[in-house]
Amino acid sequence: PERKNHAQNNGCKNEDFMCGNKFHIGHLIEVDFVHCLPLFLTVCTEIVGAHKGEVVVEIHFELTAAKLHDIRFKQMEFTLPEEYKEETELEKQRRIHDALITRGLQLISDSYLDRMDTMAQDKGVTFERHMSDGRNFEALVEDINENDYDLVIMGAVGQGAVRQSTVGSVVERTLRRTNTDTMIVRDIDNATLEQEGAIVVALDGSTWSWGAMQTACELAKTNKRPLEIVAVHNPDQSGEELIEAHLSLARQVARNHELKVSTTLLDGSAATALVEHLENSRPWLVLAGRHGLDTAEQESNIGSVTEHLLRFGPSNLLIISREWTPSEATRQQIATS
Repeated sequence: PERKNHAQNNGCKNEDFMCGNKFHIGHLIEVDFVHCLPLFLTVCTEIVGAHKGEVVVEIHFELTAAKLHDIRFKQMEFTLPEEYKEETELEKQRRIHDALITRGLQLISDSYLDRMDTMAQDKGVTFERHMSDGRNFEALVEDINENDYDLVIMGAVGQGAVRQSTVGSVVERTLRRTNTDTMIVRDIDNATLEQEGAIVVALDGSTWSWGAMQTACELAKTNKRPLEIVAVHNPDQSGEELIEAHLSLARQVARNHELKVSTTLLDGSAATALVEHLENSRPWLVLAGRHGLDTAEQESNIGSVTEHLLRFGPSNLLIISREWTPSEATRQQIATS
């Protein structure tokens, strides 16, 4: 409702997302220092800069790391000279050690963030840094749920990734506990605005998939990219005519945005067919609704098809949490155009 009122107050139509460059975009980036600099430069400053938005970078000190230092220090206490083993002196040394560790972590984080700050300034992007101590996903979830971010950007895997990893535990846990639009970057080389490729949106007729469709139209328009709308029909089930009707309406909605648009109707299991299509087409960005048609009320988890795209899709994925459907006035306008 707040975004809708904001759009109305700025003279934007309800079906517009971001309303060109007038819509303020706040961003949260989860950083673990593995690919943080290229991720920040190629995704955040490129995409956020295109919309004149604001970047918030979240840095978390793992509580387990701090505890490890504390445990190791206590294990070494027996080796201290006798004058340092008195309990009062030991407590003093522990406080000094804790302060040094905390300060060291802050200095390391600042060394990364200073470079990011410079990159953001070069792109004309407002930059804000947050630091906290705790388990990554818990601190992230708390911050996301307490703030009105429009977009969260995370790398698909982090420091604990192995060769078989497809998605990191921090990403999974954060997605299951938040309800903010989230971009998962899997292909850093294909994340800059200079890279070619279409924007693909998965449409099943649900309000969440239409929300993804709405966002895809605005991104395609802003970034001057073709839009492909993809739907899947299972030959073992009815409803092909309904899916085709959704595709036809979506195509007209995209044309109203003056976009170069194409539609694709696939056969088979939705999850499998979509991944196979993406592997062949290699788009610049894929958008999918957080939930699908079979989602129960008050469902907090992500839909099975979206989760399959998250785990096995080859492309950068933007998961949309907002719901939308074309208004009756829009439908009538399309029907008479």
